[in-house]
Amino acid sequence: MHCLARALRRVSGPAWGWGQRRLQRLGSGPCPPRGAGAWGWGVGLGLALGVKVAAGCEQEGDPRQEAAGEVKPPPPHGGLARAIESSRDLLQRIKDEVGAPGIVIGVSVDGKEVWSEGLGYADVENRVICKPESIMRIASISKCLTMMAVAKLWEEGKLDLDAPVQKYVPEFPEKEYEGEKVTITTRLLVSHLSGIRHYEKDITKVKEQKEKANKALKLMQDVKKSNQEKELKEKEDKDTEKNDFAEAKSEQDGEAKGQNLKPVKRTKEFEHEEYYLKEKFENVIESLKIFKNDPLFFKPGSQFLYSTYGFTLLSAVVERASGCKFTDYMLKMFRDLDLLATVLDDNESMIYNRARCYVCNKKGRLVNAPYVDNSYKWAGGGFLSSAGDLLKFGNALLYSYQVGQFKNSTKKLLPGYLKPDTITMMWTPVPNTEVSWDKDGKYAMGWVVVERKQEYGFCRQQRHYISHTGGAVGASSVLLILPEELDSEVINSGLVTPPRGVIVNIICNMQSVSLNSTALKIAKEFEKDKLA
Repeated sequence: MHCLARALRRVSGPAWGWGQRRLQRLGSGPCPPRGAGAWGWGVGLGLALGVKVAAGCEQEGDPRQEAAGEVKPPPPHGGLARAIESSRDLLQRIKDEVGAPGIVIGVSVDGKEVWSEGLGYADVENRVICKPESIMRIASISKCLTMMAVAKLWEEGKLDLDAPVQKYVPEFPEKEYEGEKVTITTRLLVSHLSGIRHYEKDITKVKEQKEKANKALKLMQDVKKSNQEKELKEKEDKDTEKNDFAEAKSEQDGEAKGQNLKPVKRTKEFEHEEYYLKEKFENVIESLKIFKNDPLFFKPGSQFLYSTYGFTLLSAVVERASGCKFTDYMLKMFRDLDLLATVLDDNESMIYNRARCYVCNKKGRLVNAPYVDNSYKWAGGGFLSSAGDLLKFGNALLYSYQVGQFKNSTKKLLPGYLKPDTITMMWTPVPNTEVSWDKDGKYAMGWVVVERKQEYGFCRQQRHYISHTGGAVGASSVLLILPEELDSEVINSGLVTPPRGVIVNIICNMQSVSLNSTALKIAKEFEKDKLA
């Protein structure tokens, strides 16, 4: 025992002395009360080893929690404890249902980050826990970042949205459709109306998929109409409540870029060879060779076809309009926005807190995602980021959107990164667009927008929100912005400042995990607690 005491003194130093003085205070004299000796040895040993002994407190990184792939959640923020608890439960359900190794969420309310947490593993093999700082592929949320750059250049007068893309990128050949010369503009590119293909090269297959999707959408609308009529008839006898958790669960049966009414095997999107390109492109102009000589699938402006390659061409436009390399321009913009954890998905770079990516093999077993090089699609799906950075990005947009309404604020408000009118233009639904992963939305300019609508009294209210999902090899993501519905009394009170609203970001290190309705459900939970 005396040997152990001497060892503890050497290891703990002042901590041991504190333990002994604490023992002296427990008794009325130099001898501790009965049983305090064992307690004192425990305190001394605990302090020597750096273990927290406060009641109900566990050391961060508790091995019991690490073994389960979890970390102790942070304390609830203010009056949002109920929203955090219910949202954590929902997120855990989604994670368990799809078998995702790790998932990270971030939520901000009125510009303040109120909850960020990681569930599961960032690295399964090495048992590295997911945490708020984990960095993952954000996939098509990259398009939203690129749209920010396009909008900034347009505001500065450096980029004409309606000029032919050849004005900036003469390397891209002029196009014809059915023998007629046609024009592709930047405005068409950002709304996926250019006619440039996605990963599927066969136009026949694309048309067949669109027809099936349209039939499914019509059937879904008919079912929705029928259900609404039935609800109205039964209103007097029965009060039906929509199950939001079931809605979030049903989303898992759809693809990230296309949904069906029945659960389907979600592999088609990732069967295309070009998803798995390993070639490293030195610049965005070079990557145009993949698709620049392919025929258009339709006349520009006439139809919607989601196209990541359209954003590859857009990156070339940004490069020429800005006068510097696309990646350099984006990294500079990230610094201006304070997005210090947002970087290129470069395989060679040392990126701390980078999570590994996973897929399920044909037997349903979790395996490491195959090696890919995303240099051919920086603009459309080539960035990495963290939950915290994406919340900052969302708040920068929401602030820019709302700041013009707060003219009577008692505080002097700085201008937004973009002008309010620019954000309004970006977030206005564009005709002839559609969104397969959110049936209520339309595509705008680099974003999906759902407008406020209510068809019947005391029935479903469709909120106005802006979002974008992402699906990449070994990754899934969503960023959703739910602006507060401001009234003149709140604006003119001078007591509140922008941004006002809820922002939710979810990133996951496994592909084909649909997260859009989950993010919306969580945003509404936080809004409910905020208004309570």
